[in-house]
Amino acid sequence: MFEVVDKVVWAMAGMRCLSSLVELTGALLMLYFGTAASALQVNAALALVGPFVLVTVTMLGVSGLAGEIALWRIALIILGVGLILFAARG
Repeated sequence: MFEVVDKVVWAMAGMRCLSSLVELTGALLMLYFGTAASALQVNAALALVGPFVLVTVTMLGVSGLAGEIALWRIALIILGVGLILFAARG
């Protein structure tokens, strides 16, 4: 089905699949508890997972490209992720 040989791509996709399972579990927990207060608590916990996954997947991607692109481009990617996290902070 998929003919991907790059292990970094598999690791990135695996992290995103794991993240989606965590999000789905969070949604099911919200439905299970059934109150807005508990749903908000679950949502707060999920908000901690998102940035971790973003940084992890980006670092995996950058490590996979390390030998292929210029160092200044890698620095721009890292700066961009940092700006996203900075802008999204509450």
